[in-house]
Order: sequence, then structure tokens, then C-alpha cells
Amino acid sequence: MNKDTVNGTIDDIAGRAKRQVGEWTGDTKTQVDGAAQQVKGKVEKMVGTMKDEVKDDSREREIEERERLRLEEERKHHEVIGS
Repeated sequence: MNKDTVNGTIDDIAGRAKRQVGEWTGDTKTQVDGAAQQVKGKVEKMVGTMKDEVKDDSREREIEERERLRLEEERKHHEVIGS
């Protein structure tokens, strides 16, 4: 979980609360502000999720590349020993 995900969750919850208060009090502006904050929070969470996925994919590719290089070195070592 990264900063965007955390901030998005906070904005989503705060926006939801603000929208609910606006509904209870009949304050349309507060309802709209709350709904806008919720949307902002959902977008932030989505960005955070995407960043985490990209980071995870990069880690996987790095691990795969290290393993490929290790196997290549092992193959070369066996060729030298077998010669």
C-alpha cells in the first residue's frame, strides 16, 4: 500500500461522511463537496493500486532476469567443466 492508496482511502471516507452530513442537514453544497471528495479518493486509490501493480511487475521481471542470468552462468560453467 502506498501514499496514494492511503490518501485515497482517507478522502473517500471523509467524502462519504461529508456527503451523509449534507443529506441529513439538507445542505446540497456539502453533499456535492462530499461526493466530489469521494470521487477524488476513489481516483487516488486507483492510481495507488496501479502503481503497486507496476512495482510488483517490475520486481517479478527483475527476479526472472536474475534467475535467467544464474541459469546461463550455470550452463556456461557446466560447458567449461565438460570440455
